[in-house]
Amino acid sequence: MSACFGWVKPHKGAKVSGSADVGGAAEVLVEATGVTFDLGGDSILSEVELTVRRGEIVTLIGPNGSGKSTLVRVLLGLIAPDSGTIRRRDGLRIGYMPQIMVVDPSLPLTVGRFLTLGADTPRGRRRDAIAAVLDEVGAGALADHPIQGVSGGEMRRVLLARALLREPDLLVLDEPVAGVDIAGQGELYALIGRIRDDRGCGVLMVSHDLHLVMAATDTVVCLNHHVCCTGHPETVTRHPAYLALFGPLAERGLAVYTHQHDHRHDASGGVVPLSPEGETPPTDHHVDG
Repeated sequence: MSACFGWVKPHKGAKVSGSADVGGAAEVLVEATGVTFDLGGDSILSEVELTVRRGEIVTLIGPNGSGKSTLVRVLLGLIAPDSGTIRRRDGLRIGYMPQIMVVDPSLPLTVGRFLTLGADTPRGRRRDAIAAVLDEVGAGALADHPIQGVSGGEMRRVLLARALLREPDLLVLDEPVAGVDIAGQGELYALIGRIRDDRGCGVLMVSHDLHLVMAATDTVVCLNHHVCCTGHPETVTRHPAYLALFGPLAERGLAVYTHQHDHRHDASGGVVPLSPEGETPPTDHHVDG
C-alpha cells in the first residue's frame, strides 16, 4: 500500500468529500460514515464509522480477516466503498508505514539512500531532511549502514522515518512493532507518542496487539466487519463484544504489568545505562501469560 494516492471515483451510493470539519472539536483529518464494502458477494465492511482527528492516536484492532486492511485502503482513497461517505481534510498529507518492507539483498543500498527513494523532498534539502528524521526516530547512526544489515527494531524506525519525510498531517502505521521484542515495543510506542506530541499530527495505527498498544492510544476501534465497540482502552476491554472476540486470551492468563529498572534500550534493543545525572528509570510494559 502506498502513502501516495489519488482520488478514487466512488461506487454508486458512496461519497467522497475533500474536507472534514466538526464544530468545536479538534480538526478532523479523515472520517468514514456508514461505509460498506462487498467483495465477491461477501460483506467485508458493513456500516463502518471511524474518525481520526489532529493530535489523536486511534488504534484499529480486530481478528484476522475482519476488514482492517480494507478499511485503511478505503480511508486512503485506494479503493472506493460501495456506499457511505469518506471525508478527508483538504490538502491532507499522509505518511504510511507498512508492516513489511522486503529489500532485494543484492541491491547496494544504504539506509540514507533507501530513504531517498520516492522522497518528495526537494533535492537540495534531501540530505538534511533525512538526517533530521533519522535523528527524530533515534536512528541517526544508521544513515550509512546497508539497509539489509539493520535489525528488526532498527528497520521499524527507518520505515517510520520514511513516513515522516512526507511531513504528514496523518500517520498511518500498519503493525508498527511487528517483529520487535517486548522491550523494543515499549520504546517504539513511546516514540510514536512523542512524534504525535511534537508534530501535532493524527495517528491511525492498525494492530493485532490487543493489550500493549492500547496504553499508548486515545481511542480504540474494534472491528469485525462492523464496528463492535469503540472508546477509551479501558472501556473497550470491558465491552461484551470485545470479550466475545478476544476472551480466550484473557482466560489463558494474559496480563500487563510494569516495573522499574536502571537502564533503557537503544533502537536494536540493546541495554544502555542511564545518564550519570540520575535520569529517572523508565517504566517498561511487559506481557505475562
